[in-house]
Amino acid sequence: MNAVIKPELESRTASFLSKAHKLFINNEWVEAESGKSIDVINPATGKVIAQAAAAGASDVDRAVRAARAAFDSGPWPQLPPIERARLLWKLADAVEAAADDIAYVLSLDNGMPLMMAKFGGALGTARNLRYLAGWCGKIDGAVPTVSEPNKLAYTLKEPVGVVGAITPWNFPFAMEADKVGTAMAAGCTLVLKPAELTPLGAILLGRLVQEAGIPPGVINIVTGFGDPAGKALVEHPEVDKIAFTGSTATGKWIVQAAAATLKRVSLELGGKSPNFIFPDADLERAIPGAAMAVFANAGQVCVAGSRLYVHKKVFDRVVEGVSGMAKSLRVGPGLAPDTQMGPLVSQGQLDRVTGYIASGRAEGAEVVVGGERQGSEGYFLKPTVLAQTDRSMRVMREEIFGPVVCAMPMDDDDLDRIAKVANDTTYGLSAYIWTRDVGVAHKLARKIKAGTVQVNGGVGLDPAVPFGGYKQSGWGRERGRDGVESMTETKAIGLTL
Repeated sequence: MNAVIKPELESRTASFLSKAHKLFINNEWVEAESGKSIDVINPATGKVIAQAAAAGASDVDRAVRAARAAFDSGPWPQLPPIERARLLWKLADAVEAAADDIAYVLSLDNGMPLMMAKFGGALGTARNLRYLAGWCGKIDGAVPTVSEPNKLAYTLKEPVGVVGAITPWNFPFAMEADKVGTAMAAGCTLVLKPAELTPLGAILLGRLVQEAGIPPGVINIVTGFGDPAGKALVEHPEVDKIAFTGSTATGKWIVQAAAATLKRVSLELGGKSPNFIFPDADLERAIPGAAMAVFANAGQVCVAGSRLYVHKKVFDRVVEGVSGMAKSLRVGPGLAPDTQMGPLVSQGQLDRVTGYIASGRAEGAEVVVGGERQGSEGYFLKPTVLAQTDRSMRVMREEIFGPVVCAMPMDDDDLDRIAKVANDTTYGLSAYIWTRDVGVAHKLARKIKAGTVQVNGGVGLDPAVPFGGYKQSGWGRERGRDGVESMTETKAIGLTL
């Protein structure tokens, strides 16, 4: 599907980019106290397109205090659940109405294709917010049967308080809105620190929060660098919980920093997900599924199926098919109407991914297709298929976060041994299975240590399905009941009758 960009949309976006982008604190747009700013770079050109305020520790403190006041004494804690739901629906409606503008800005900010930005980034977000609205008033406690007569106990699920949310650059706006919506559904207030590489989506979100009439202090947005802004948010004593999505290395630091106040922490971190294609699989679906599991969004996806294990009976056909798709994918600027894969987000990310490809070559991997930068402007990389790889190579052990897949043949039908291969990683975020044998699918899925196992395409990141990882892929779950309850504390109340 090709996008048609209307002149008035280009004009509105140019006007938005030209503005001084401030911090959103207590429903007001305010300057960073330092006056410092972040250069926002279009990854398709490598040129600065806007500037956003760079929050410091004092700005984060202002935002946290606004969120604390809103949680402790503002109208928010007294608002009936049905009114919280109404506000989430209003926010969803505002997102839907602004979908074209959001998509255009996200494509410039992150580089993703325009249609992905619209349907995944904007319209998908509106759907998720409406789903979350349905949880308002439905997070129930329980009445356990106690051990002694004439006693009664019951539990309550109460909002945890002020949430500090830190989001990554690979799918801005959608991830930010998901944390906003989850916190609101649970009755919390929130301070959001978006990735410094992609702050514009969060700024648009702040405008829509204002438009929806969400009370002051409930949602606050501080654009800035990890240090000092993210650091100050994690260490702030008035923050009750940190909800972080990003790298495993940063997640480990957050755990250590949060220990000083023992604040609650949920982490959605990296992955090195295995993708198994059995000889009986429907290859007409499995081949494009395997390709797009690692080439979508230029491979900048935490659940990317970057370890591709294919049964030797169909290995050559699958590698040929995936390589053919890699060659045919139209790589270009996100706003180009025929683009299927955009650039990597930054020069640093391009250097990182090409460094992994060079490492793979040096360790003996075969570059079947791709492996090179495309063009001289922007941060484009050709989709890459590596073969002749093994467990000892860095490309097999470490998260690359780019459009690079390592293909390996398998000649084993023993599910225990196959699961051992799947689990031979420090990560455990996701896994993929392609087979017509329902028994094989269910048995192998149970043996794989991963938070999500998708069979024959699965259900994607549905808002009703819990999402998170085993091992070094994170703590806790987002989405579904688990996600909303992660923003709550359980209180037990006991009575003698």
